[in-house]
Amino acid sequence: MMDSKSLVVPSAQQLQWQDFEMGMFCHFGINTFCNQEWGEGLDSPALFNPTSLDTGQWVRTAKEAGFRYFVLTAKHHDGFCLWPTKTTDYSVKSSPWKDGQGDVVKECAEACREAGLGFGIYLSPWDRHEPCYADPGAYNDFYIAQLTELLTNYGPLVELWFDGAGSEGREYDWRRIVDIVKEYQPGAMMFNMGAPTIRWVGNEDGTAPYPCWNEAESARASMFTQEMLQWLPDTPNWVPAECDVPIRKKHWFWHPNDESSLKSLEHLMDVYERSVGHGCTLLLNVAPDNRGLFPDSDVDRVQEFGAEIRRRFSYPLAQTAGEGDCLLLKLPGEQTVHYAVIMEDIAHGERILAYVLEAWSENKEQWTEVVRGSAIGHKKIDRLEGIDASQIRLRCLESVYRPIIRSFSVY
Repeated sequence: MMDSKSLVVPSAQQLQWQDFEMGMFCHFGINTFCNQEWGEGLDSPALFNPTSLDTGQWVRTAKEAGFRYFVLTAKHHDGFCLWPTKTTDYSVKSSPWKDGQGDVVKECAEACREAGLGFGIYLSPWDRHEPCYADPGAYNDFYIAQLTELLTNYGPLVELWFDGAGSEGREYDWRRIVDIVKEYQPGAMMFNMGAPTIRWVGNEDGTAPYPCWNEAESARASMFTQEMLQWLPDTPNWVPAECDVPIRKKHWFWHPNDESSLKSLEHLMDVYERSVGHGCTLLLNVAPDNRGLFPDSDVDRVQEFGAEIRRRFSYPLAQTAGEGDCLLLKLPGEQTVHYAVIMEDIAHGERILAYVLEAWSENKEQWTEVVRGSAIGHKKIDRLEGIDASQIRLRCLESVYRPIIRSFSVY
């Protein structure tokens, strides 16, 4: 065993963010009106005209389903800005929506604040519209100016989402970017680039490999390269993973007549078990349509998803917590058990390296191994396939210092 001082531990902000467990991503912009995923920055702002935009509907959908934070694409790769930025005319102020007086970022921030959800912002480093992008020095100033507007005008932010797509091989001034985030929004998580406090899981399936440890030294830059990022020296060693995935297959933005691509409830539950259930945070994308509303079919699926999570995991048959290499969970008589959920107290580090779950059957009068695993971290969900047991035992086979279990429950 190693001395406890050698353990990597999360910051208070990281602890809070990991407890969120589920965030909602929202891709909305000029692409919504062009039936496309990536615009080239040439589409007219006159196309942006949602007739019924209601950020309250977006946020209510997220909250009612159990999501804890909301991340909006303030600017995607096409460079179109959803707020009336002073840096460019390529924004909502040049659109017919609200006669150019609207601000989607402001409306979304206020809706999140009213609902008690954390608000986060996606700001694409790659900009296909801005002429000065060809001049790295000039564009760094431009990007910093946009970022400063977003950091200072929309209240507390829980996350800044820096997308590496399109920026493979490009060097931005991450030192300046990180410093300005720390100056204005010290509590915000920084995604994957610069000196990140959270990292990309490495795919867009919404699932994490297992094990997926919280300690990391780098992460993949984007879907379009196998290269790993070079993080700044002051990046923490504890960098938990976020699993992003669209609710419609391969579509981040809304497309007309696309309901057949909506993922099934069964698919989403599998995603949940392999993201949140692998100790990570799930970021599920739901895209508003050209009215500025989540489609009814997507709202229904999100609500079904939240209800099913509650149905499976809200009422434990038994629950305990404690320290040490062995934890015993006594059930109220012989029960059929479908899931075990274990959480380490990660405030003290990720200590467990290997564990086994065993079930005691009154009929067999013996302990039977039902699951063997490695990482637990923030949360590990294990399917037990409907076994009958009167007791479930957690045994830590290998650990760094004394295991501390925040919660051990079965369902």
